[in-house]
Amino acid sequence: MKKIITKPWGNYTVLSKGNNFLLKKLIVKPGQILSYQSHQYRSEHWVIISGKATVIINDKNHYICKKENIFIPQRAKHRVLNESKTKNLILIEVQTGTKFLESDIKRYSDIYGRLK
Repeated sequence: MKKIITKPWGNYTVLSKGNNFLLKKLIVKPGQILSYQSHQYRSEHWVIISGKATVIINDKNHYICKKENIFIPQRAKHRVLNESKTKNLILIEVQTGTKFLESDIKRYSDIYGRLK
């Protein structure tokens, strides 16, 4: 069974990992938002499985829903917001690059006080 990692905004599960990729399932609780962040060593591709997402990439808003996807280039500032009051946002995140570490997160703003 895969380990669920709890975060203030919801949780994620690592589904698969290889030399040049990492695959995660993220569940963002209603009304929650991830930090505005970037990554030095990886890009991300998000596929929405359930719900509607507001994705901010380099200060531009994108609205995507079930069966849609969006690409976040390496070093781009980004975040995702679940504006639903009642439903979880579920997305699959495909990371590609050279390093897949939680320490490869540079936060610019965070409502949970996790700036570093």
